[in-house]
Parts: sequence; structure tokens; C-alpha cells
Amino acid sequence: MTATTSGSGSPVGLRAALAQVPDYVAGRPAPVVEGLTTYKMSSNENPYPPLPSVVGVIAEAATEVNRYPDMAVTDLVQALADFIGVPHDHISTGTGSSAVLSQLINATCDEGDEVVFAWRSFELYPIATAIAGAKAVRVPLTPDHRHDLDAMAAAITDRTRLVIVCTPNNPTGTSVHRDELEAFLAKVPPSVLVVIDEAYVEFVRDPDTPDALELYRTHPNVAVLRTFSKAYGLAGLRIGYAVASSEVTAALRRTALPFGISVVAEEAAVASLAAYDELDARVTAVVAERDRVVAALTAQGWELPDSQANFVFFPLGPAGAAFEQACYDAGLVVRRHGDEGVRVTIAEPEANDRLIRVAGAFDRSSIQPG
Repeated sequence: MTATTSGSGSPVGLRAALAQVPDYVAGRPAPVVEGLTTYKMSSNENPYPPLPSVVGVIAEAATEVNRYPDMAVTDLVQALADFIGVPHDHISTGTGSSAVLSQLINATCDEGDEVVFAWRSFELYPIATAIAGAKAVRVPLTPDHRHDLDAMAAAITDRTRLVIVCTPNNPTGTSVHRDELEAFLAKVPPSVLVVIDEAYVEFVRDPDTPDALELYRTHPNVAVLRTFSKAYGLAGLRIGYAVASSEVTAALRRTALPFGISVVAEEAAVASLAAYDELDARVTAVVAERDRVVAALTAQGWELPDSQANFVFFPLGPAGAAFEQACYDAGLVVRRHGDEGVRVTIAEPEANDRLIRVAGAFDRSSIQPG
């Protein structure tokens, strides 16, 4: 057998599909600027550390890391089942909801199958699709930066295996409304899995936004993704989960990396669920800060999408590069999404105040939609 060689002279044969995988660009760390406190506002992290009670649990669990964790993640699965009121075999956990989504795509797609999602949306979607050898079908957002569910339904073909609905949408922050989603689900063939990605659901205050768990209960082809990374402030421990039919969660367990979730992550998540009321107070504070920032930016003349997440989106078009640099010069790291716009996490009040000042001084005359 003749080995395939790469341009670097390596004899290792790699999958051709990898050439189609876009790079995931992580948020840059905050720069070091002498005499200036800098802030990372590029990764939608929670500005609050874990609760003291959760930190105590993490410290205690760390003494057990010489042992393999429980592969079935029994304690967390049962805690989640009790917390959200679903059968325990309808829950599957993973190293972040991103990993669970990748498992769902691998479980449903063969080479050449299709995954439909809005664009722009979460950057992992085209990456995970390409790694599976499937085809990404990107459906443009509406002019008001929301999912075009009618167009997404029309994009479904006999090769479509999975559709992703991100609500609130990352990076625009907009949510899908109940009537829209019900009408959309009525058009989707029952053989197509609809994944509703609710990574930011705890920050939603729009009464027209549905709880996707209600739809999972009435639509067997709906899977719901949630995470402990955002509202719960456990991004560094990498833990998320899916709620779906037992058939789907069984497939997720088959595609999971054994022992992927550490004992530290599991115990921290269980403790966080037990302390949900305290955490919810922090989420409420983040939402209040989001509303304060949006009100200040609106008063400056900015027209922003209606964010229901813990970030705001500036639809700057090509002017996003200049805005990103202006923020960086002020000690703020933000996230530019090509020529569509810039996403900024709601962070500490001091960081948000500085963002408001930068936005107020920015020359908006050059802004053209991307």
C-alpha cells in the first residue's frame, strides 16, 4: 500500500474531509496594558466565579482525581432528571454541549448527509458537520438577525438528517418564538432530528420564547442542548447535556468518550443545581446589566438586535474591524464575526461602562451592513 503524502513530506494519510473543516477561532485573552485593567469580553463567560459552596465541593472532589470518574455520570443524571422532570434515560451528558452536539451529528450523519442551520450562528456547527463528512446547509438570518425558519424548512431535503435551532442565537442574541417554532416543527419530517441549542436559556426574559423542554415532550424528534458553562459559571470544567428520547440518548452514550466527564465536573454541576436559587440571583444581575448596557447604547443611537443572552451584537458590517481595534486599544477584547458584526459579552460593570464609552466615541458613519 502506498502512503498518501502531505505537502510537508509526512507519509501519514489523513481524511480528505479535514481539508473542509474551518478553524475554530477562540476568543483572545485580555491584553496586558500598563496602568489599565483589561477585560476579556469575547467568550460569553460568566463574570462571577462559582459559588463558595460549589468551590468547596470542587476542592473536595479534587482529592479523588486519582480514580476514574463514574462513566455513567449517575449522580448528575439523576440530579438533572429530578431538576427538570424527565426520565433519567432521556438525559445524556458530555464535555460541554458542544461535544454533545458533535456526538449527535456523528450519530445521525453518514458522509454526504446534510445538516441545516442558520448563519451566522455558533461557529462549531460547520466544524462538527465537516468532521462528520456531512454537508453544512447554511440558511441566512433575516434582516433583523433572527432565524428564518420558513427558509430552513424549505432547505430540508431527503439527505437532511439534522437541523439545529440556536435560541438565543449565538452571536446575535435573538430568540425564536413559540408560534414560529411550532409551525416549523410541523413542517419537519419526523425522521429528521431537530436540535434546539439552549446554551443561553437562563438569560431569556422574552415571554414569547418557549422552553424547548415543552417541545421535546410533544415532538419525539426534538433534542434539547443545555450547558453548565454560561449561567452556572463552570465553563472551565466542560459539562453539558442533551434531553431527548431514550433512542437518541442511547446513541449519544455509544458515541461518547468513556470517562469524559471528570469527578470534579460532575460534583460541581450537582452542587450548582442544588444552589440554583443563588445562581439565579446572579443570572438576574447579569440580565439587569445587559438591559442597562442596551439602554445606554440605544440612547447613543445604536440599533442592536434584541439580545436574550449574556452578550450584545453590533451589526457593523466591514466596520467591525475598526470597532474591534477601538475596543482592544481601550483594554477590551471582543469577538468579531467576519464582516457581519461584533459580539460583546456582558462582563463586569467597569468593563461594560468602558464599552459604552468606546461605542459612544465610535464613528458610525462608515457602517454598512455586511
